[in-house]
Amino acid sequence: MNKVLVITGGSRGIGLATAKQFSGEGYQVINLSRQQPALDGISHLTHLSIDLADINWPNAHSKTLIDLVKSADQITLIHNAAFLAKDSISDVQAPSFQQVMQLNVIAASQLNQILLPSMKVGSSIIYVSSTLGEKAVANTCSYVSSKHAQIGLMKATCQDLMGQGIHTAAVCPGFTDTEMLREHVGHDEQVLEHFSGLSSFKRLLQPEEIANTLWFCANNPAINGAVIHANLGQLEN
Repeated sequence: MNKVLVITGGSRGIGLATAKQFSGEGYQVINLSRQQPALDGISHLTHLSIDLADINWPNAHSKTLIDLVKSADQITLIHNAAFLAKDSISDVQAPSFQQVMQLNVIAASQLNQILLPSMKVGSSIIYVSSTLGEKAVANTCSYVSSKHAQIGLMKATCQDLMGQGIHTAAVCPGFTDTEMLREHVGHDEQVLEHFSGLSSFKRLLQPEEIANTLWFCANNPAINGAVIHANLGQLEN
């Protein structure tokens, strides 16, 4: 069986770990991102350099994508690409807000529409949301808004594909030791230590742990429509 993983943002962090896991399980991997991923540990990789933050990206890339998956017996589509901006309800700028929503939500919808005609029974659409997809913290207005919207898109996906043999879920990682998190906190080890202390296990998640959760979701239609929290048990306050 020819199985294909189409993943956005597979060049680093959770996306790269996921690409490696699926590749190790015999999947062809198609990565959509601006940056070429490291090739170590990934065989059968096709990288498409695409700026998903540009709303017109399908014009140049739809046909290529369709051609790449036309022989697939099963497709796993993982929406992983994301942008985390520092902003608040009082200072978020419309162009920045629009860019975050485009990358985190609208690009996922565009990609769904391109690939759905090629997705057969047993395929799946998995969204990488966030703990902030169901709650909020200060100074992440656009990101929180987009991640809530992403969960809504997943639930709509479940309902609209009812009976087609394609399942969906949203995985909500907690604080994960990725480049995006470290860049957001300015590589401040004290802040990272604080985030580590918010989980029951007093540590950050590793990207490979989220990749393993995504693998589970992609291969278990019983969780269709579910929001899966992968956060080591977070302290609530």
